[in-house]
Amino acid sequence: MNDITFAQSYISELEAETNATRKCLERIPVELFSWKPHPKSMELGYLALLVAEIPLWITHMIYKDYIDYATFEHLKPTTTQELVTHFDENVKGARKALMSVENGQLDAKFDLKGNGQVMFTSTKRHSLESTINHMVHHRGQLTVYMRLNDIAVPAIYGPSADDRNF
Repeated sequence: MNDITFAQSYISELEAETNATRKCLERIPVELFSWKPHPKSMELGYLALLVAEIPLWITHMIYKDYIDYATFEHLKPTTTQELVTHFDENVKGARKALMSVENGQLDAKFDLKGNGQVMFTSTKRHSLESTINHMVHHRGQLTVYMRLNDIAVPAIYGPSADDRNF
């Protein structure tokens, strides 16, 4: 599959996950941003922000040659609406970046760095291929955090115990 066809298909996959992800993020109360289920776990606010920022990774992968997770600038939302707006902007940016892809572009090298040190290298295409799965994985984690805090879990791939209106 050429890069343009891949990018168009990827937009469809991103769109398929966007609404369910937004429904989860809309339900995360700012008062619980610092909650975590275990000392080794991420805070709820950080997990929600991670889910909201993964589409931004797509933009970085297409337009840049690396992401440095240690120096990556994260939004510091103070409201749930800021978090949701950030997610929507990141999805919009990812869509725009994917629409700009040209054939041959995704064969370029992409690095994941930590404080400037290369931790992982692959092609842009290979890095992109797992990004939506990564978002879905952390969204699943987020739904567990929601359940543990009695936050209604939305229907995602079918009805949930809290939302039968799939």
